Amino acid sequence: MTTTTPRRLLAGAGIVGLLALAGCSGDDAAEASGDGGFPSTLVLGAIPAENSTDLAAGYDPIVAMLEAETGAEVEVSQASDYAGVIEGLIAGNVDIAFLGSFAYVIATENDAAITPLGAVTAAKDEEPGYFSYGITQAGNTEIDDLADFAGKDVCFVDPGSTSGFLYPSAGLIEAGVVTSATESAMSEALNPIFAGGHDASALAVKNGDCDAGFAMKSMVERTLIESGELAEGELKTVWESPQISGSLFVARDGLGEDVVAELTTLLTEKANADHLLAEGFCEGDCLLTDEDAWGVKPATDADYDGVREVCRLTESEACEG
Repeated sequence: MTTTTPRRLLAGAGIVGLLALAGCSGDDAAEASGDGGFPSTLVLGAIPAENSTDLAAGYDPIVAMLEAETGAEVEVSQASDYAGVIEGLIAGNVDIAFLGSFAYVIATENDAAITPLGAVTAAKDEEPGYFSYGITQAGNTEIDDLADFAGKDVCFVDPGSTSGFLYPSAGLIEAGVVTSATESAMSEALNPIFAGGHDASALAVKNGDCDAGFAMKSMVERTLIESGELAEGELKTVWESPQISGSLFVARDGLGEDVVAELTTLLTEKANADHLLAEGFCEGDCLLTDEDAWGVKPATDADYDGVREVCRLTESEACEG
């Protein structure tokens, strides 16, 4: 992907890097406004995905559009994890953030005063959202559904992963394999192994390090095949999750209702490949964010009630924030 000149990337380890921005965001920044009541500087907080090598490049077209439309300077702040971004929002040191669906729910459960601006979608004609797969090796005749995961070495992604742990845990509960997603309940029913990434989980199943596992549908069906690390037909899908609400942009409410409303309009109407290409903010494929999204579509808080319900069902410690 070719984009405009990358904007300033503010690297930091979790909240330490974000707190350093206090002088250019929050209430102090609001006093020095750009166009339409926007602060002179807007800080966009995000973390890199496991297969992302250039965080700034993925956001650059959106950053360029926001700067042109708002008159503010937009700085991309990289944190080491979602906790850092959430703390930055709560402290007023991050103005806009890109969060996974689970991170958004955790933020709201911890009283972060934020408003959804819009969720990303992979294509213009698709609604925001994605799926998790339960997988095993293609030739494994002992595993045909989630009930067969009992007693097996099972790869998950991370205890805080929506599609790599929470939704799979709910599926295992419904299949009668486990009673909850607590560490003790999981360990009694199977041998949970946390691979650390969707790619690592799928490849561990392929290599026989896990009997079965879970990973995002797109990782299994597209990303690993395109990279040559997985061949078509090497893995067998034995379960597909309900649709999971998509990753989303949020804004802190401290920016003010008018600014939040304008950001919502800008992202849902202009943060997409069609508009950004037409306006010269990017060239080529113009896939956005570190999820290679086409663009942003409207989203509401109620869209994430499914994630909240999964938290209640699984009793996962990670849901406590």
